[in-house]
Amino acid sequence: MIRCENLVKRFGDFRALDDVSLTVNEGSIYGLVGSNGAGKSTLMRCLSGIYEPEEGHLSVWGEPVYENPAVKEKILLVADEPWFIQQSTLQVMKRFYKRFYPAFDDGVYAELAEAFALPEKKKIGAFSKGMKRQAAFMLAMAARPQLIMLDECFDGLDPVKRQVVRKVICDAVAGRQMTAVISSHNLKELDEICDTVGILHKGRLLYSKDLDSLKGEVHKVQAVFLEEVGREELEKTLPVMAMEVRGRFFTLIVRGDLDEIRAKLAPFRPAAVEAVPLTLEEVFLYEMEVMGYDANVLFHD
Repeated sequence: MIRCENLVKRFGDFRALDDVSLTVNEGSIYGLVGSNGAGKSTLMRCLSGIYEPEEGHLSVWGEPVYENPAVKEKILLVADEPWFIQQSTLQVMKRFYKRFYPAFDDGVYAELAEAFALPEKKKIGAFSKGMKRQAAFMLAMAARPQLIMLDECFDGLDPVKRQVVRKVICDAVAGRQMTAVISSHNLKELDEICDTVGILHKGRLLYSKDLDSLKGEVHKVQAVFLEEVGREELEKTLPVMAMEVRGRFFTLIVRGDLDEIRAKLAPFRPAAVEAVPLTLEEVFLYEMEVMGYDANVLFHD
């Protein structure tokens, strides 16, 4: 559905996107992770047709997006700093959205207005940051886009509102095959909602992978050995990504099938072996460290 090949976007001499290639399938939720300045917002603006890349190929549903109104009316970007008409209220913005998005649904708008309980007649300019983000999300979902892009959509929201946003996105994806691209510099926010995550760093896509397969490939294993075991022996036997040793108690981060890992540990006569669930953040931290990147730079400001 979304297809990017060797995408380059420049601002003067600065390459905001540098040879980015990725694919997003219809009906999926794709998470873009990276620190501020990594290129997430620029990529979203290219995908929504606001920016035109200087190099590479970009298509959505097999068509170009830039200056293509027929495609753009099915795409909606909620920017990190949402835009509203000056001095407008939610009622004014609702009429504005209905002019440009033929699929706008008053029923969806009413449901979300009740969930967020925002004052419809108050000037949006007087809203807090979180309220503005809720207003933008409410209008966007009521427009019923086939592709929605949400730039830092959870920022400024309390836990209850974050749960509402997650549920609304998932319901739309499951119910009408909407596709969502969500950016964040916080992996924890994407763990429960995304099926695929890509990491952007300095304009380059370092990594893109399906989360189910990713979580099944990397395991945290804790083992206690009856006899003394050396680090080198374990590293030769297993594809160890990280290791912590305290006497005969080992914590291993290992890539591969869990049953095979247990079988390879058996000759070392472990007194106990236990697999401990890894969070998405932990998986990516170890993956990036193996690739030689500083995870603190990639995922935090």
